[in-house]
Amino acid sequence: MQGGSVKGKFISFEGIDGAGKSTHIGFVADFLASRGKTVVSSREPGGTPLGEKLRDLLLHEKMHLETEALLMFASRREHLAQLIEPALGKGDWVLSDRFTDASFAYQSGGRGLARAKMEALEQWVHPDLQPDLTLLFDVPLAVARQRLDATRTLDKFEREQADFFEKCRSEYLRRAAQFPERIVVIDSTQAIEAIQVRLADVLEKLL
Repeated sequence: MQGGSVKGKFISFEGIDGAGKSTHIGFVADFLASRGKTVVSSREPGGTPLGEKLRDLLLHEKMHLETEALLMFASRREHLAQLIEPALGKGDWVLSDRFTDASFAYQSGGRGLARAKMEALEQWVHPDLQPDLTLLFDVPLAVARQRLDATRTLDKFEREQADFFEKCRSEYLRRAAQFPERIVVIDSTQAIEAIQVRLADVLEKLL
């Protein structure tokens, strides 16, 4: 993250629905806390009172593709202003379940919104701030779909067809190739214990 006086670190967690990222956020939070770090965990869309209201709209209401993208970034701007930037300024470590890579994956890759429009929004909303580390949990689509909890109601993204998620995954991997210094791809088909060993190794390098 740019900004020489800031001591906090920003880690985002990414992956298609069912990739298993949520399983590992708690492990990372506990790992960092055990190293004496103050950890703030959040999510997108959401993370603030306004963001949570926008999340409900985004996950359940039909809307124009560009409206969806704009609301995602509106929620993100609030998230940055009210939670992420203040926490980093205090030296806290911020963990976010999704950030801008998700918008590229879902709105651009999955939905087909022009990448240039996404890049313009990114430059407007957070031109000088990126996660210090992005953990991309990658898994074949068939495995991801098996992991979705069949007992709960799926949101509008989770109800999308296979080709949508294949496009999302492809865009995630394209972003990983574009930003290898920031995005670490984690093979999420491995056993949880093996993934945690990998995560610990990656995190030690950031400490």
